Amino acid sequence: DDFFLDAAADGVRQAVILASGLDSRPYRLRWPEGSTVYEIDQPKVIEFKTITMESIGATPTAERRAVAVDLRDDWPAALRHSGFDETEPTAWSAEGLLVYLPPEAQDRLFDNITSLSAPGSQLATEYHPDGGAAMSERAKTMGTPWRDHGFDVDFTQLFYPGERNPVAEYLTGHGWQVSTRTRPEVFAGYGREFPPTKDVAPLSTSLAVIAKRT
Repeated sequence: DDFFLDAAADGVRQAVILASGLDSRPYRLRWPEGSTVYEIDQPKVIEFKTITMESIGATPTAERRAVAVDLRDDWPAALRHSGFDETEPTAWSAEGLLVYLPPEAQDRLFDNITSLSAPGSQLATEYHPDGGAAMSERAKTMGTPWRDHGFDVDFTQLFYPGERNPVAEYLTGHGWQVSTRTRPEVFAGYGREFPPTKDVAPLSTSLAVIAKRT
């Protein structure tokens, strides 16, 4: 929330939420007048959320443009077709997404974002130093509760192992000014203690990444 509101305070009036899922920010944040929020996700996800929000009478607080496209397809073309203006600065969100991408797809995602970003654009994302490897290992046990109830679930297929380019270094090399914070630092910024439990311990080394295009 703070990322988008800070970008708006800097004069950015165009936002893109990648793999938006059930993100409700287009409906609940106080966007400045003239703001447009693009949500990109698979068609069925977009359809479900749109119908659900309409059913409860929720209305967007900015101009919401849903871009129903799989990120494995030509999403930049679909985004442009929906009215995206690459000559204007953009606030990009790629949260909770990278671990579900193969390493080469992660680089391609940032390459596309960079090519679409005018000066003044900003990006919020994250980086897990152990990447998909740790998540793949955790996924082996994530399905146990489901299997105990008779569901044949295999979460290991959701994550991709392999060496990844560190996000901060990659973005810096592509013309972004980058700042990072660890998860405990993010928690401390809101006056909260990072939970010292084994369930979230792997997240203690992950970084919240904010990048600005000059």
